[in-house]
Amino acid sequence: MKKGLLDILKGKFLVSGDAPKNWIFLLFASFLAAMMISSSHNADKKVHEIAALNEEVRKLKSEFFKHRSTVQQLKLESTLRETVALEGLKPSENPPQKIKVKSTD
Repeated sequence: MKKGLLDILKGKFLVSGDAPKNWIFLLFASFLAAMMISSSHNADKKVHEIAALNEEVRKLKSEFFKHRSTVQQLKLESTLRETVALEGLKPSENPPQKIKVKSTD
């Protein structure tokens, strides 16, 4: 066992008679390791991208709710009265009358 371990540490398995088989396996293992590292980096990049998009969605939702409350405030009758009062308009003192149209069919 000690001789086998020394042969591996010295790299004799790379220069012995069946070395091409060992080289092919080492190249294949290296290729798989590189693919695994690449895949891991791509997955991490996508996780960071998703986190950034979630943060952007959260900010946009917050902005939407802020603008929606502003619009609701502007649609209130009291706000409209103040706005048109600046232009010299005021509410009618006489309420509107309903007009009924009778058809002659």
